[in-house]
Amino acid sequence: MSDTTAKLVWHHVCAVEDIPKLGARRLEETPHGPVAIFRNNEDEVFALLDRCPHKNGPLSAGIVHGRSVTCPLHNWRIQFEDGQAMEPDVGCTRHFAVKTEDGQVMIQL
Repeated sequence: MSDTTAKLVWHHVCAVEDIPKLGARRLEETPHGPVAIFRNNEDEVFALLDRCPHKNGPLSAGIVHGRSVTCPLHNWRIQFEDGQAMEPDVGCTRHFAVKTEDGQVMIQL
């Protein structure tokens, strides 16, 4: 295990059921700025900085489909796994590690 892995801390966010399916919950106060926690139709949970890389649109207000979200401002699709914009667009927003345990959502910040 590397030194950086040893220092990572998991923070409890909410219950999985507190995030609407195909929706998001926004964490306002984090050291990185607002973070959006998403839940897809398969109950997978993901976290991204709540800013589209294009014009800083609120991804938490976007449309969730599969393993990506569409920004509500200009329809950029952002992948949950790595925060990358999908072609033909180019850009990236920060993504955060998320896990669920016993129905509870934990995020690394």
